[in-house]
Amino acid sequence: MIRSTDEISAGLSLAAAQVQALLDPLDNRILLCHALNLSRVSLITQSERALNAEEAARYGALVQRRLRGEPVAYIVGQREFFGLPFEVSSAVLIPRPDTELLVELALERLPPQGRVLDMGTGSGAIAVAIAHSRKDAAVTALDVSAEALEVAGRNAAHNHCHINFLRSDWFAALAHQPRYDLIVSNPPYIASGDRHLGEGDLRFEPSGALTDFADGLTALRTIIAGATQHLHDGCWLLLEHGYDQAEAVRACLTQHGYFEVQSWQDLAGIARVSGGRLAMPALSA
Repeated sequence: MIRSTDEISAGLSLAAAQVQALLDPLDNRILLCHALNLSRVSLITQSERALNAEEAARYGALVQRRLRGEPVAYIVGQREFFGLPFEVSSAVLIPRPDTELLVELALERLPPQGRVLDMGTGSGAIAVAIAHSRKDAAVTALDVSAEALEVAGRNAAHNHCHINFLRSDWFAALAHQPRYDLIVSNPPYIASGDRHLGEGDLRFEPSGALTDFADGLTALRTIIAGATQHLHDGCWLLLEHGYDQAEAVRACLTQHGYFEVQSWQDLAGIARVSGGRLAMPALSA
C-alpha cells in the first residue's frame, strides 16, 4: 500500500497505484485515469502495466495537489452535472449534485417555447442543462464575471446548446430585454465569516460566487425584488439557497407579492430551493 508520494515512481503497477492510503479511492482513480489518459476499464484490464518515469511524475504531481486540498474537479478541469460534461476552473464554482434539483424544478415549470433566465450562471451548468433538455426554450444566462462567461460559453458550445450570454451585475443589462417565463438562480448565499468558507473545496473556489460578504441573503433579496420587473405574470422564480435560509427566502418572496411560495428538499432532506410565482395583477372593479 502506498503511504507516501515518494513511493510513486517508475515501475509502480496500476494495481499497486490503486491501493494507497493517501487519497479517497474515487479521487485516486479519477486522478490516475487523468494522469495516464486511461478509462476506468483500462485500469482493470491493464492492472499489471507499470508506470514509466514520466507517468509516475505526472500522477505524483496530481496526488500532491489533491493532498494540498485542491478540488479534484479543478485538477482535472471537468465535472459532470445533469449527465453532461462541464469544463471548470478557478473562475467558476464546481457544479454540485444538489443544484440538479433546481434544474428539475425549472424543467417542470418552463412552458413550451418559454424564455428562461439564469442569473449568476458561473460555469453555465444550470443554463446548459435546461437548454440541452429543452431544445424549444430560449435560454439567457448572465454573470458579472467575464472569465466565468468564457467558461460558460465553451460549455454551451461543447454540449451543442444555443444560449444568449450577457455580462451583467444582476439586472443591470436587462433594461430592454423582454420578460421571461422563468427565472432561476444559484447566487452567492454563504454568510461572511461562515467557517465553511475556510474548509474543503470552498477554499479554492471564487469567493464572490460563494458569499455576499454580508448575511448571505443580499443577492437573494436583490433577485427577488428585481425579478418582479422581468417575469411574466404568474410565472416562477426559483432560487437555490443555504441549508438554513428557506424560511427567510420564503418570507421575502411573500413580501414582494409572489404566491404559491414553497421550498423543496434535496436528496439529503435539506430545504435547498425555494420559489414562487409572480402575482397576477388585480382586476379593476
